[in-house]
Amino acid sequence: MQNLIANRGDPHFRKSNQPLVMADPRQRAWIEVEPSAIESNARILKNLIGKSCLLMAVVKADGYGHGSETVARAALLGGADNLGVATLQEGIELRQSGITCPILLLGNLTESQELEACLCWDLMPTLSSAREALLCQRIAKAHVLQFDVHLKVDTGMTRLGCDFNDALALLGLIDSFQNVVLKGVYSHLALADEDSSKVTKQQQKKFEKLLHALSPRNESCCYHLANSAGTLRDSCLHYDMVRVGLALYGYSPNSNWRNDLGLRPALAVKARVTLIREVPKGVGVSYGHGFITKRPSRLAVVGIGYADGINRALSGKISALFNSLLIPQVGAITMDQLVLDVTDHSQVEIGSVVTLLGPDGGNCITPHTWSNWSGSIPWEVLCGFKHRLPRIVI
Repeated sequence: MQNLIANRGDPHFRKSNQPLVMADPRQRAWIEVEPSAIESNARILKNLIGKSCLLMAVVKADGYGHGSETVARAALLGGADNLGVATLQEGIELRQSGITCPILLLGNLTESQELEACLCWDLMPTLSSAREALLCQRIAKAHVLQFDVHLKVDTGMTRLGCDFNDALALLGLIDSFQNVVLKGVYSHLALADEDSSKVTKQQQKKFEKLLHALSPRNESCCYHLANSAGTLRDSCLHYDMVRVGLALYGYSPNSNWRNDLGLRPALAVKARVTLIREVPKGVGVSYGHGFITKRPSRLAVVGIGYADGINRALSGKISALFNSLLIPQVGAITMDQLVLDVTDHSQVEIGSVVTLLGPDGGNCITPHTWSNWSGSIPWEVLCGFKHRLPRIVI
């Protein structure tokens, strides 16, 4: 250690054989991920949909901030049959990690080079037009390979997918290709998390009309419509496969729905108290002095802020957990710190660990809580944590 300190300014020192002193990933703030919760959730969802229905674990956006490989392996252990990602790079990274199950790219690939990489890495692209289908046939024929694809049909999301009225013609074109094999036909629900949605019924009616037109059905082709909300909402939306994201991570898409399934949150955001301040009544706290102490107060500075993914719009609205007890956050959330009012919590000291999101003992702060306060959605909350927060697998 003495040599390390004495030579810290030497530009050649790091190339030596001296061991480096590294920071503890729990030194400031971090995310804890529990793969056993993902595995349990996958098993619960698999039991819900039944043996005849496949379970796709959606692990895009780095597994909703949990770590895509960690989530993928846990979900597969829990009975997931397929994985869903948004981008080509996400799929390649899973293949590079040694995962071999079917992987569907839910986003659109438009360039020949992208689709060729997709074929090379044995990933299934989503097709939304004849142009992409023709590219796939040309690439697969050149490599004398079979290219497995899924066709997406727009039934009311008005995003990706071919126009509903063009679906049968496009399916006929794909069927005419020798090197392209249709492994799935799907659509996406826009309002399934609403308690009562005419749109969902209209979308399902269109999807059913398409399936009827495709009868007799190709047994090797998988038909899927339901996201997490559709999966939990109604078994008639399950078809051959469901695509589950938020529920896999332990949360219902609608906070008003009862969760009798036993889904467990798999992520917790934690941080350490770095300083304790004792201040009198009438003192302004943090930028803007939006909070003024109303009594002599004991304040805890915590090493996490909006640069880590704690939205500044949550300032003064959220709480942290310490030994299952809620502690109010006060003042503006800053880039690297926030402040808790621990006047009534004498057990909180410098070095104490608080939970900002997720379970702590018998209590839990959910992403729904944050999204309700910030005008966001739970999906955005989970995906918003920055990579300077270490992910610790528990």
